[in-house]
Amino acid sequence: MIYKLSNYLALTKPGLTFVSVSTAVGSAYLASVGTDNLYLLWHLFIGAFIAGGGAGALNQYLERDYDARMTRTGLRPLPANRLPANNVLLFGLILSFIGCIYLAVFTTIIAAVLTAATLIIYLLLYTPMKRRTPFATVIGGIAGALPPLIGWTAMTGNISIQGLSLFFILFFWQTPHFLALAWIHREDYERAGYKVITVVDPTGISATRQVLIYCIALVPASIMPALVGLASTIYFTGALILSLGYLTVGLILFRDRTNSKARLLFITSIIYLPILFILMIMDRLLH
Repeated sequence: MIYKLSNYLALTKPGLTFVSVSTAVGSAYLASVGTDNLYLLWHLFIGAFIAGGGAGALNQYLERDYDARMTRTGLRPLPANRLPANNVLLFGLILSFIGCIYLAVFTTIIAAVLTAATLIIYLLLYTPMKRRTPFATVIGGIAGALPPLIGWTAMTGNISIQGLSLFFILFFWQTPHFLALAWIHREDYERAGYKVITVVDPTGISATRQVLIYCIALVPASIMPALVGLASTIYFTGALILSLGYLTVGLILFRDRTNSKARLLFITSIIYLPILFILMIMDRLLH
């Protein structure tokens, strides 16, 4: 029983889902400062985590044959034949539906609609497009950047420039994060038939050029919250330093396209995001 439950838990991609949900909760907390609606944070976490877990399960259902070809994903429950595919499909659909309904009931309708849109973009656009065109990364970036906007609308009930500023940070942060991983595992992606840019252009020139462009774009995006009244000069200064550091690591990979430099960028990206959000929250609390 515990063994089976652990496999179903693995379907939800708990680590990745937690990171995504954390950006939604962090965004909602930024919107909630000065209000008495903090109980919504808990409901947001629950609903978003359930929906995110459903997305993870459905993604693994759709990509089960391709996951079996990759070293990195070959031991997931479906390619390893630890769970029946139909069960996984039903599990993912139920979680996705419950998550969206939960958010609609306990937060706001617009947050639930944005969550449903995220699932549609991620599962019906990004997932199949990965096997057709490198442009899928842009579509995936939109889906991955929506959680902060979901969090903002869950607390405020509307889409504002402040919420969009958080969306842009996630959007420009994601591509360097993903492409660093895609460069490290480019042979895996090629075996699975994914048309990511690191497979289409095995020299890495195109991929690292995109990394550099997105890192440059992240610099103004990261300070945008301070420009729209969501943060002060404390955040502005810290975000500028962090983003220039991120850009520096991206430039290092651009000049030296090795796995070690890609791994450095990937680790930097994991460190960058939580520190940026913590800095924003601390700045908000002080003001």
